[in-house]
Amino acid sequence: QAPIKATCEEDMSCKTGFPEDVHSAVVSRSIHGGQPLLNVRFRSCDGNKKIHFESSDPEDFRVGEDGVVYAERSFQLSAEPTEFVVSAQDKETQQEWQMRVKLTPEPAFTGNSEKDQRKIEDIIFPWQQYKHSTSLKRQKRDWVIPPINLPENSKGPFPQELVRIRSDRDKSLSLRYSVTGPGADQPPTGIFIINPISGQLSVTKPLDREQIASFHLRAHAVDVNGNQVENPIDIVINVIDMNDNRPEFLHQVWNGTVPEGSKPGTYVMTVTAIDADDPNAQNGMLRYRILSQAPSSPSPNMFTINNETGDIITVAAGLDREKVQQYTLIIQATDMEGNPTYGLSNTATAVIAVTDVNDNPPEFTAMTFYGEVPENRVDVIVANLTVTDKDQPHTPAWNAMYRMTGGDPTGRFTILTDPNSNDGLVTVVKPIDFETNRLFVLTVAAENQVPLAKGIQHPPQSTATVSITVIDVNESPYFVPNPKLVRQEEGLLPGSVLTTFTAQDPDRYMQQTSLRYSKVSDPANWLKIDPVNGQITTTAVLDRESIYVQNNMYNATFLASDNGIPPMSGTGTLQIYLLDINDNAPQVHPKEATTCETLQPNAINITAVDPDIDPNAGPFAFELPDTPASIKRNWTIVRISGDHAQLSLRIRFLEAGIYDVPIVITDSGNPHASSTSLLKVKVCQCDINGDCTDVDRIVGAGLGTGAIIAILLCIIILLILVLMFVVWMKRRDKERQAKQLLIDPEDDVRDNILKYDEEGGGEEDQDYDLSQLQQPDTVEPDAIKPVGIRRLDERPIHAEPQYPVRSAAPHPGDIGDFINEGLKAADNDPTAPPYDSLLVFDYEGSGSTAGSLSSLNSSSSGGEQDYDYLNDWGPRFKKLADMYGGGDD
Repeated sequence: QAPIKATCEEDMSCKTGFPEDVHSAVVSRSIHGGQPLLNVRFRSCDGNKKIHFESSDPEDFRVGEDGVVYAERSFQLSAEPTEFVVSAQDKETQQEWQMRVKLTPEPAFTGNSEKDQRKIEDIIFPWQQYKHSTSLKRQKRDWVIPPINLPENSKGPFPQELVRIRSDRDKSLSLRYSVTGPGADQPPTGIFIINPISGQLSVTKPLDREQIASFHLRAHAVDVNGNQVENPIDIVINVIDMNDNRPEFLHQVWNGTVPEGSKPGTYVMTVTAIDADDPNAQNGMLRYRILSQAPSSPSPNMFTINNETGDIITVAAGLDREKVQQYTLIIQATDMEGNPTYGLSNTATAVIAVTDVNDNPPEFTAMTFYGEVPENRVDVIVANLTVTDKDQPHTPAWNAMYRMTGGDPTGRFTILTDPNSNDGLVTVVKPIDFETNRLFVLTVAAENQVPLAKGIQHPPQSTATVSITVIDVNESPYFVPNPKLVRQEEGLLPGSVLTTFTAQDPDRYMQQTSLRYSKVSDPANWLKIDPVNGQITTTAVLDRESIYVQNNMYNATFLASDNGIPPMSGTGTLQIYLLDINDNAPQVHPKEATTCETLQPNAINITAVDPDIDPNAGPFAFELPDTPASIKRNWTIVRISGDHAQLSLRIRFLEAGIYDVPIVITDSGNPHASSTSLLKVKVCQCDINGDCTDVDRIVGAGLGTGAIIAILLCIIILLILVLMFVVWMKRRDKERQAKQLLIDPEDDVRDNILKYDEEGGGEEDQDYDLSQLQQPDTVEPDAIKPVGIRRLDERPIHAEPQYPVRSAAPHPGDIGDFINEGLKAADNDPTAPPYDSLLVFDYEGSGSTAGSLSSLNSSSSGGEQDYDYLNDWGPRFKKLADMYGGGDD
């Protein structure tokens, strides 16, 4: 490493400006962007000036505010010195100073002797004026330490000594040296270390230029007390690149396209590789070449590549997509400017697709195509036109467009393109009449969506002929004219011939019988049509005032049918415009009115209404009839306008009530039509404003038939509701009573003979005491019954309702009275269980003092006892009566 040499002239006097006119410096040959090169000194006597520095070569050099000159870009210094001018300008006074800078590249390192390689440079701090010295010493200008170049990936040994930093004051003072900056005390720390005593700067491990290309350190010198002795100096360490990285393509597979038929020199694509090594050195300078091409037809060298830029271009003609659709190239990138011996290489694949151009027109597969279509059918495909095209399917160069060049002057056909098959679909868009045209011969042409490429010898289009036959079908008859308008006066009598409405059959070449006619729509049922000749006659009187007539027009629809295969039919509309005749007399409106019983005010406005129209309607004539005479005596009528008149009292007073006033109204028709209309007038007492004050009395006295019917209907509905409520109440009572008897009296379990376990001696036991039947209360109390011998059907122990004690029967032998009393008590007891419930009987003990009931009167004959009285006890004892009172049975 050679130190930077700087020369300047000494000047002990203070003068603002550059201390020298020419500043010379020795720097390394390789300059990196952002690298500090030197420090220009500018002397300001007052120290308060704000100086701005500029370079005359701003593209290569930049001067900072502190006077440090930096490289703007990376470049190589030529062997000749590089010169530029540094200007300094006072921002306040605009005064300007200039100095010329001359940069000389340092001599190349020869490395001839081991001694030169191991020589360690000394970096000495510049002189300065000491603050504590009373004498003025010469101050030497600062210089910029030349960059230290250190190869990357060094194998050591480490730490490896670089330079020694010292101050010329170390002879009189004990100094301590240190370095700061990235790589020293800032991340990545520990790469560079310095011996604090000797100032020896060393590197501790191999460097990698691809991670950090340069280090900017600052060296410091302080005394033992930590006081700064020298100004810090900058040390730049550049990492020298080694060829330790292979080129890497940005993509392993590159895709490009080239149109077929391209001329030589056509640009195809660009492949790019990068090398992490220094791009300004041979280690990072790449060169490209093509290793192989597949397929190799029509030539093995269809493409070439620019060895510096990676641009691929064509070098041979003959690209044809129909023969070769894709080429695959193997591209190699080599650093060291492509040196095959020392350079590192890598490969990538370039896939070049040959794109289609329209170099093949469509061609019809046949010269003539045939089709047929039934008449009157539209949107029907009648023929498929097929073509072939060698271009790439589903591209504008392959897609076919069809057009008709002749044979269809009326535009009845169109040709659509099937997007999948590229066929032409001949379609009918307008109905075709067999009776007019039986055959069409069309001339069609096919061409692509894009024009043929230049230089193609084929014609741009292909032509063919399409023959289309029209098939005759049975068509619907049609009425002429449709609709048909007939003007007819109303009042035409039934059975009158109105008109003849016939249809025509367009099928002239089919053998079929005449048409048949029928009626489809006749809202008022006024017409009928003859099924053979279509003659229309009336079946009712035509009335213009009918609700089925709108704006004097009546519409009826008729049907004409043929007997073809299949049968066809058509409809026609007959429009009858009815002319008015004076067939309706005018009527008074409204039908009811109210007036006062005095002469003033008592006017009633009435209107004449006539369903007829002009000239059979108004103006109308109003008058009162001659009979009865009281009409003209009490009333008078005056016409106000053509349709309105005014009725008023002729006498001064007319008793309140309801009066029927007949009014004769005559229209203006020819002949005139008149009618007598009754106007119901309610005469009432009025106040000063002319309002009735006894309307309620008059209205009550003159209830109309509608009001009476409404009142009667309300009364009838009210009576029906009351009757329905009574019937519902009675029915509910019956249902409540019926719930008490859930079974038929015939099946009443209390009327049947129930068999229980035998308790006595049976028929053999003839000794019994009837007195036991008269003492039903002498039963063993529940309290003395032993626990555990209660029967399952025994009534549970709980409090029971107390019934009145019945007296003993006066006649022990008469059991009927005793049973009757028990029956009444059971019927009147609301707490008695239902007939079909489980009856629980008291335990009767282990024996019976009365013996077996089955032995009662067993010794006597049945004839000695009369059981006919059981029939008088009602349905409950019917079975006993049938068993014992039925006679000898």
